[in-house]
Amino acid sequence: MDDDKTPRLPRRMTRSSASSSASSSNIVAAVNPKPLTINDLLVGGHLISLDDIISSFPGRNSQILEIVRLLGPLNSPMLPLFVYGGSSTGKTSIILQLFRHLNRPIVYSSCRTCYNQSILFESILNQLLLHRKNASNGYSNAKRCERLSDFVNFLREALTKVINNLKEKSEKLISNKVTQGKIGNMIYLVFDNFQLVREWDKSSTILPLLFNLYDLLKMPEVGLIFISSTSPDTFYSNMGYVEPIPVYFPDYTEGDIRQILLRNQVNKKLYSSFLDVALKSFYGITKQVGDLSAALKPLYEKYCEPLSDKGKGVAPNENMKQRLLSHIKPYIASSLNEIFKVSSLSSTEVDTHKEEKRKGNPRRLEKSEEPGSLDFHMSTSAKYLLISAFLASRNPATLDASLFDSKGGCDNRKRKRKPSEKAQERKETLEQEILMKGPGTFPLERLLAIFQCLVSVAEEPSDDEEQISDGLGVEVGNGGLMSDVHLQLSSLCNANFIFKGRSCPIEGSNRYRTTISEDLALKVARSLKFPLSKYLYRILQEETAHGLSIQKTLKFMGLKHGRIGKSPVE
Repeated sequence: MDDDKTPRLPRRMTRSSASSSASSSNIVAAVNPKPLTINDLLVGGHLISLDDIISSFPGRNSQILEIVRLLGPLNSPMLPLFVYGGSSTGKTSIILQLFRHLNRPIVYSSCRTCYNQSILFESILNQLLLHRKNASNGYSNAKRCERLSDFVNFLREALTKVINNLKEKSEKLISNKVTQGKIGNMIYLVFDNFQLVREWDKSSTILPLLFNLYDLLKMPEVGLIFISSTSPDTFYSNMGYVEPIPVYFPDYTEGDIRQILLRNQVNKKLYSSFLDVALKSFYGITKQVGDLSAALKPLYEKYCEPLSDKGKGVAPNENMKQRLLSHIKPYIASSLNEIFKVSSLSSTEVDTHKEEKRKGNPRRLEKSEEPGSLDFHMSTSAKYLLISAFLASRNPATLDASLFDSKGGCDNRKRKRKPSEKAQERKETLEQEILMKGPGTFPLERLLAIFQCLVSVAEEPSDDEEQISDGLGVEVGNGGLMSDVHLQLSSLCNANFIFKGRSCPIEGSNRYRTTISEDLALKVARSLKFPLSKYLYRILQEETAHGLSIQKTLKFMGLKHGRIGKSPVE
């Protein structure tokens, strides 16, 4: 179900036999492969019905029917399509299966494997010109594209040639009165992983060119399909072009993922009882089918350990379900941590650690069991990301530079010159207006910058602090806290800790907001032993106001700061 995988096209090279009894004809065919034909542009495999496609992709009935409607009947012109949605939502797989069902030729190019404009353009031209790179041609391309204008000219020539070949083939089929096997006169260009083009050099010129292909070519026999994991708003441009028709693929629901995971299971009733226990917890962390399948596979093996070979083939009763539940329960927490890629202890090590805590210092035990602890599971890196989002929503962006030094910590060594009272009052008024508006929004870049600063502080603990794992076995001092931040952010958004807004057409990026209470943020920070108050603007403002009141009193009394020591604001 991974939509980032390249499609399986028909084998275009004769496979030489590995055995010594291979005939000389096979060896010659391997050296001189059969020339490509227009049929090599079709998606390989036997024809598949539309009902089979709908049944293979649960929860995608409306998207499949919408794409079929937009593609239209045979030889129907179409406007460009923009298929978008999160990763592992079936975008690429459904597009390829639909063209397999419709039996229409496509030119598929993945912007992940074609990682720059030259490779992308040459890959498209090689497929259109039916050119295969091999030893006989020195593994060279059919055309070389140094400039964008060269690509447009070569593309128009290659498309004209392919369309003429398709028309000739259609006329032959009509003259022979053949009704099956028609592939039409349309040719479709499919650009997969299109969001990666934004990271290329000269992307500001490549993106408008690709979006303007519909107007530049002016060929009704050519269809354009863009597949992306980001919304069309992220490709905002001030150049006018025909906007592609968007088709959105939402994340799979829990019921959809349940059907997908049950599809290839031998004992569906036993696996269904396992999903009743584990799926809900994992679904709250990630909705990617590949990650869920990989995480649940070893857990399901643990779930089946108490069963004999004969018991694995029968439907479990209530007593068996309770026994299997009690057996699998200690392993769920460590499996949840593996999705976040946070190092964790095994269940036996957790039990040993708990026993050592009971026999250890009672003062330390009382200190660790302080009130206000979290009543839900969250990995260490997710906690730091949530704290970063809380600071980004509550603190003005102008204070980030003064709150964090170059090493990521709170800068207590250098202070700017103390501003005047009027300037301070104006600043307080402005910041109060910001606070009255509630939690603000912030871009992803600011969130990652704050997160990196906080993590750098967490990864350098003081000598007198001992890194103690929590009850679920998550180590606090982890060097891999920066790994898979985007996956953790998506999980926090799915759990409604962080809200993702629409992308800004000017900035071209999404903005986020967190509305968690300050009490919850303090609980999360307390579980990490993180001094959140040192970074929270409201508390710093109260301390500053308290320092100014002391200064006014001293000024009224005619005293100087030097007589009673440093001011709290210095």
